[in-house]
Amino acid sequence: MIETLTPLSEQQRAIQLLARDFATRELAPHAAAWDRASQSDPVIVRKLGELGFLGMLLPENVGGLALDSLSYLLALEEIAAADASTAVLMSVHNSLPTRMILNFGNDAQRDRFLPKMATGELLGAFALSEPDAGSDASAVRTQAVRDGDSWVLDGTKAWVTNGNTADVIVTMVRTDSADARRGSRGISAFILTPDLPGFRVGKKEDKMGLRASPTVQLAFDAMRVPADRMIGEEWQGFVYAMQSLEAGRLGIAAQAVGIARAALEAAIAYTRERHQFGKPLNSFQAVEFRLADMATRLHAARAMLHTTAAAKDRGLNVGAHAAMCKLLASETAMWITTHAIQLFGGYGYVTDYPVERLFRDAKITEIYEGTSEVQRIVIGRAVAAR
Repeated sequence: MIETLTPLSEQQRAIQLLARDFATRELAPHAAAWDRASQSDPVIVRKLGELGFLGMLLPENVGGLALDSLSYLLALEEIAAADASTAVLMSVHNSLPTRMILNFGNDAQRDRFLPKMATGELLGAFALSEPDAGSDASAVRTQAVRDGDSWVLDGTKAWVTNGNTADVIVTMVRTDSADARRGSRGISAFILTPDLPGFRVGKKEDKMGLRASPTVQLAFDAMRVPADRMIGEEWQGFVYAMQSLEAGRLGIAAQAVGIARAALEAAIAYTRERHQFGKPLNSFQAVEFRLADMATRLHAARAMLHTTAAAKDRGLNVGAHAAMCKLLASETAMWITTHAIQLFGGYGYVTDYPVERLFRDAKITEIYEGTSEVQRIVIGRAVAAR
């Protein structure tokens, strides 16, 4: 086990061990089968909820655990090291949908949705991207028009994690008019539920990695949404989403660290047991150096993540640092899994060993919740502003 050097409180250590035990017993033995089947066991959501892992950052008055960011990221790394698909479910649920309702919703919305989201009775999702609006989120075209006490929504959302299983979907749509477009300032946020007439789950994506995590399109066909489902003020949805992205980016960074750790641990075990030319692989200096580089990069990514989480909990603005964490951790995960496959040789290229799946799972961490290019834009602008 490649342990963290971050000083942990007794509570943080207990949470880490609880998550590690759950991941080892309930996730790791099934991860490969779920990957092949492109679905996990639905009971996992209930089990995550029972342990409090779906309400870690929510306050106690809505049924959450009110934990610090580091505790959450420690648990998320453990889940990701066993099954990255479960980790992204946990990350998405704990970040944008719950955080936006908590921070910007009204009392009625918080009371209605958050207690059941904290226990896993309601699973959350977030819908921003569209077929023609990815990194350029201001290009959203899904339109909402006010009609009495309701809004009528028309459009399509893409790349929605948990979209076909979620009970609460925080969705970004345009509420400005076609004659007076306001760019990102014309976007509002709504809480959608699958029972609304006109809501339809579209294509499920056949993905390279995270295959057990469903990613779907959502279609809204004259879907009538009660006006009290709007979060906060009209035209502020994009602002709310950007202010909530810190938790999401840190969560994806923790997922990437977990994937990288699993790949490194697999490579260490394999090179210890595999013999070539009459000696174990790890006795060759070239292999030893490669493992050293992998371990060093993993520790650097984890250290930045933990430092940023601690700063966030102190109330500091960590927007640029969260982007750095996601950039470093995701590229580290891709680098380490690539080298893990190389150490496994031909065996790394087949599904009998986990590094092939870890490699596929790592790639998406460089893309979703803001591509590496977008993270560099965020970081570059912050650096240039100083």
